[in-house]
Amino acid sequence: MNSGRIAQTALYQEVAERLRQRIFAHELPPGMWIDEQALAVDYGISRTPLREALKVLASEGLVTLKPRRGCYVTEISERDLDEIFPLMAMLEGRCAFEATQKADAEDIARLDAVHALLEKYALSNDKEGFFDANQEFHRAVQELADNRWLMQVIQDLRKVLKLTRMHSLSVDGRLQQSLAEHRLIMAAIKARDPQRAEKAMHAHLLSGRQALAKIHMREVADNGKSSAKVAA
Repeated sequence: MNSGRIAQTALYQEVAERLRQRIFAHELPPGMWIDEQALAVDYGISRTPLREALKVLASEGLVTLKPRRGCYVTEISERDLDEIFPLMAMLEGRCAFEATQKADAEDIARLDAVHALLEKYALSNDKEGFFDANQEFHRAVQELADNRWLMQVIQDLRKVLKLTRMHSLSVDGRLQQSLAEHRLIMAAIKARDPQRAEKAMHAHLLSGRQALAKIHMREVADNGKSSAKVAA
């Protein structure tokens, strides 16, 4: 009797994961209307597991369900970023605090190895490599904090941040600035100073928000120039 129910649950979870990855890859871009009928046909499923999958994504903030209008991929505004990043700074700062308290010598050595990748990619100005190593560094700190509640909330917020197309490392000088910030975090952890590690991580996240704000202002200025040319 239970076998059918388990299969149905696994189905909508698989559909949710497929849609999640398409959203992160911007195959389904922010603001796009989700054509449920077309997706159901494409995946060869009924609309019931699809709708359950969309409810999961809505709970994660990745899609927005609008009454009588359907489902849309969530658009992230500047206000959203202004509200999310201070939370991220607070939460990841706490992770750095707890990681510094709990990590042993081997843990710190493994984290330092990840930091070495940041140094390597920064030296060659490899932004994509640096971005990936940065993600790994933050995950490693979260794992060392060993606080599942912190990790769960941080991961949920980071999913939402993936909706933005902006990449803070595209700002001139941001890569080296980010590296300097990671050095401060790593130094504090090595020094077994949880307060300093928390403060450095907190500042690092807020610095990332400032970089994204610069990109937004640049885009607004560029759009203004384009509009002026059209008007001329």
